[in-house]
Amino acid sequence: MEKLLAGVDLGGTKLSVGLVKPDGTILDKIIVYDHVGKEEDFIVNYITQLVRKVISANNLKESHLEGIGVGFPGHVRYRDGYTITTSNLKGFKNFPLRDSLSKNFSVPVRLDNDANAQAFCEFKCGAGRGYDDLIFLTISSGIGAGIIINRKIYRGMTGTAGEFGHTIIDPRSDYICTCGNRGCLMGCACGLTMPQMFRKKTEDGIKTTLPLPADFDFSKVDGKLIKQGLEINDPVSKAIVTDCADYIGIGLYNIFQVFNPPVIILGGGLMNLGDFYFSRIKTKFYELARDMIYDPINIVRSEAEADAGLIGAAALLLE
Repeated sequence: MEKLLAGVDLGGTKLSVGLVKPDGTILDKIIVYDHVGKEEDFIVNYITQLVRKVISANNLKESHLEGIGVGFPGHVRYRDGYTITTSNLKGFKNFPLRDSLSKNFSVPVRLDNDANAQAFCEFKCGAGRGYDDLIFLTISSGIGAGIIINRKIYRGMTGTAGEFGHTIIDPRSDYICTCGNRGCLMGCACGLTMPQMFRKKTEDGIKTTLPLPADFDFSKVDGKLIKQGLEINDPVSKAIVTDCADYIGIGLYNIFQVFNPPVIILGGGLMNLGDFYFSRIKTKFYELARDMIYDPINIVRSEAEADAGLIGAAALLLE
């Protein structure tokens, strides 16, 4: 029997654990949301329980696994399996996540940044098939990227290469990123900043047509609400999406100038904002790049979409 891969996509709001075939097909998965706000040791034990649960549910044993791959939403020191920092989970500062999990299993455990895992998924079995080089940008509650060069993940000297979310695109911005800097791409264009943007737009006099109560809690603003606003042509939602898309377009232009890749793949939850958002991103990019583009560059959506992190984490065992 061909050995399976176990994948763990540890996100700021969602934790998914699954069994994946080497071709990228998901055999089974479990998705939970109750890990948020918990300590490191709790999450290590929870992941262990979920991996064992999905193995048992499929009448398998740990020996049927090639290994376990984990995608983490933050900086990872890849060579020794430590998490350095994260904006999306409590703790995990200089935490030995790989070895903490390895103690609970007899098979190898790989740990990497979640965007690296997603990039590798798209390279192996998604929108990046057939390319030797690509950039994958995930746009969700935060923003990160994975870089594939010569068919391998490029991690840099520490393992933190690809943190385009923390490149500064507007030093005079009103928005401060979770890293503490003003004007990061992530601070200007991710889901975490949408509540601030919504409040500021309304304070600037733009009136929303969303049916919100007078005492509306702006912290409840998220991508789903903004998408609802887009569907009814709400001026505030449309202004927010326009700003966010323009910032992402600027980010893609910077990526183009640094790497000159043949393809940039966009994934993450905010891609669910739809065609207006995606088209605006590309329009801004081409407006900036103009005739500096000699060979065509493809800007495409993720094919694996919500499962890219899970499949990519599992596929780390194949790298």
